[in-house]
Amino acid sequence: MASSSSITITTFLFLFLLHTTAKKTYIIRVKHSDKPESFLTHHDWYTSQLQSQSSLLYTYTTSFHGFSAYLDSNEADSLLSSNSILDIFEDPLYTLHTTRTPEFLGLNSEFGVYTGQDLASASNGVIIGVLDTGVWPESKSFDDTDMPEIPSKWKGECESGSDFDSKLCNKKLIGARSFSKGFQMASGGGFSSKRESVSPRDVDGHGTHTSTTAAGSAVGNASFLGYAAGTARGMATHARVATYKVCWSSGCFGSDILAAMDRAILDGVDVLSLSLGGGSAPYYRDTIAIGSFSAMERGVFVSCSAGNSGPTRASVANVAPWVMTVGAGTLDRDFPAFANLGNGKRLTGVSLYSGVGMGTKPLELVYNKGNSSSSNLCLPGSLDSGIVRGKIVVCDRGVNARVEKGAVVRDAGGLGMIMANTAASGEELVADSHLLPAVAVGKKTGDLLREYVKSDSNPTAVLVFKGTVLDVKPSPVVAAFSSRGPNTVTPEILKPDVIGPGVNILAGWSDAIGPTGLEKDSRRTQFNIMSGTSMSCPHISGLAGLLKAAHPEWSPSAIKSALMTTAYVLDNTNAPLHDAADNSLSNPHAHGSGHVDPQKALSPGLVYDISTEEYIRFLCSLDYTVDHIVAIVKRPSVNCSKKFSDPGQLNYPSFSVLFGGKRVVRYTREVTNVGAENSVYKVTVNGAPSVAISVKPSKLAFRSVGEKKRYTVTFVSKKGVSMTNKAEFGSITWSNPQHEVRSPVAFSWNRF
Repeated sequence: MASSSSITITTFLFLFLLHTTAKKTYIIRVKHSDKPESFLTHHDWYTSQLQSQSSLLYTYTTSFHGFSAYLDSNEADSLLSSNSILDIFEDPLYTLHTTRTPEFLGLNSEFGVYTGQDLASASNGVIIGVLDTGVWPESKSFDDTDMPEIPSKWKGECESGSDFDSKLCNKKLIGARSFSKGFQMASGGGFSSKRESVSPRDVDGHGTHTSTTAAGSAVGNASFLGYAAGTARGMATHARVATYKVCWSSGCFGSDILAAMDRAILDGVDVLSLSLGGGSAPYYRDTIAIGSFSAMERGVFVSCSAGNSGPTRASVANVAPWVMTVGAGTLDRDFPAFANLGNGKRLTGVSLYSGVGMGTKPLELVYNKGNSSSSNLCLPGSLDSGIVRGKIVVCDRGVNARVEKGAVVRDAGGLGMIMANTAASGEELVADSHLLPAVAVGKKTGDLLREYVKSDSNPTAVLVFKGTVLDVKPSPVVAAFSSRGPNTVTPEILKPDVIGPGVNILAGWSDAIGPTGLEKDSRRTQFNIMSGTSMSCPHISGLAGLLKAAHPEWSPSAIKSALMTTAYVLDNTNAPLHDAADNSLSNPHAHGSGHVDPQKALSPGLVYDISTEEYIRFLCSLDYTVDHIVAIVKRPSVNCSKKFSDPGQLNYPSFSVLFGGKRVVRYTREVTNVGAENSVYKVTVNGAPSVAISVKPSKLAFRSVGEKKRYTVTFVSKKGVSMTNKAEFGSITWSNPQHEVRSPVAFSWNRF
């Protein structure tokens, strides 16, 4: 019988040999020019360096010089002895969630163990309500495997319809309702589209996309036609989803929205997500502001999209201070595509085209030719098939939908399209799943392209598509389409509040419609990639759900404060955030407090809390009648004897200083300690060129958790500053070794 020591030695040797001989995939970067003439191809050369020909997986020639191979550690080490081998590394594992955003936001496997509790388990009790175009319940993103029973607080239901069985709801998708009366009345008492469904079923795709972004379950091997492959998941994967269909083919009606918000509050949602909005209006005329005030008063966090009217100044929507207003930024992921011109230049753009490529034969380029004055925009009916057939058409971005331009080109016989930005969209690139080979390029590139087509006697191009690229720098960048401040309803409240991922976002999709949304698009896909503040809004809705799970005692204002004061304003190159519109530096009128950072928001240190009574004092400070205010707060009467002398006195986590005819503006803020006891914070001020800022006291000492402290900020406009529409910016930060609680400050001298 063998001794125990010999067994131990044998086991050790076995494990050692297993470790040294276990094979892995490696990527090997090679000095391309070192290939001996004796080898016909690089593939042959690479194969000769391996012990087994079958070990070679891929040969890279364009995007990367080298190869990948399945090797054990000894083989990998032996390769490094060659001077032609520049680098060798293990095949990296990417955990791609929605499919990139949770990782980009720091929602990795370590996120969620907070103050001893399991955040995933805690978020089972959080219900996120989404007001949108309905839901496709069969989506894998609503899988309820291993989810516990529905929280007892839930009072909602799953409505049935001719195409929607109430049994389609489960422990993940716990509610689905439809609100169409306002729409039907506006449509003459019926439905204007054969495809329209009165049930909660989503025949548009938008609602399924937003709801799965907020709280979709994890779905492995997800992609959009091969793009953005990975595991698709929402922000709060363990939270529950309830959908409220309020948007129809002609839009979303205020009557339906208010009815849905009313019902959602009674149903027991914790978060409301609204990726919709309109122009600016007084709060008493804004149905979303009115409905969300009631939600806030009952502890429901409301997140709304800022709008897609950027980069136009003062275009931000959903600006009520009790609403989280969300702008959009880019991810560190891109979908590169190129147009190789006949003059040897290569133009860089983006695309999600997934069909058969164009090959390598150059095709003639045409731009703005024919009798139509709108052929440059590729509007329906504007292209002459005799001119564009068999060619690549250059289309200016704007007026009609981007994907419609591609369909117009295809229907006219064109074989490809390059969509070129104009000044309105600047350098922002949004990828689309066009029906024909198509590339989108920025304004500067578009100007070069247009000039080439006009000046060259035989302009040609070849379109090339390169799939998905990660770790793009710089990111995030503020999306050009993201609506901007200042806030025209109440300039003393800085909007938007934050930005979140909103460009090229992958999430669940409806099987009732193709990815472009065009009727002629017969493709069907479980996931789609979309862009807009519609996409950034549910990111924040899901994150708010996580914070609600971690801190159930926090008010909606406290959750909002945590997300705002911990947001970052430096990109992944450690440079200030930039604006995609013109690549200039961004500012708080574009990005608000910055880009959300959920890891830090879990433990913000201090929060700026706001009670319902304080919001009423804010409303009283506006030029509203008592009846106007009552319409918002839904009380028999209001007492405005304690109104603020200035709307900016609201205890908001950011500052927007409107001097008007004054030189001095003074605000007092109150912060609540949600960090450790015996915490001390010191203030740091970053001023603006034309404004002096002083803060008293300069130090805040908290003995206990929950303790509140006040400070006063005095802003003094320097003499000689011209009263123009100019804006300047600064910041006020309270910090200690554990926390930085940052508030942006915007300065203006006149109302917009």
